[in-house]
Amino acid sequence: MLEDRESLLRRLHELRSEHRDLDTVIARLTDSPADALQIQRLKKRKLKLKDEISWLEGRIVPDIIA
Repeated sequence: MLEDRESLLRRLHELRSEHRDLDTVIARLTDSPADALQIQRLKKRKLKLKDEISWLEGRIVPDIIA
């Protein structure tokens, strides 16, 4: 169980890092004349990462109904 939790935390860290990196890339591409399709794809990837991050956070710290 502890090993599984550690792997989830590691994966969560990786996803958050990639999400931040995409923020930087999208900001740079938006500031310069860039391919709109490429920016759109990056934004979709960022949204997918956000969904994965939310799912993992739910697995690590489940909602407790008191």
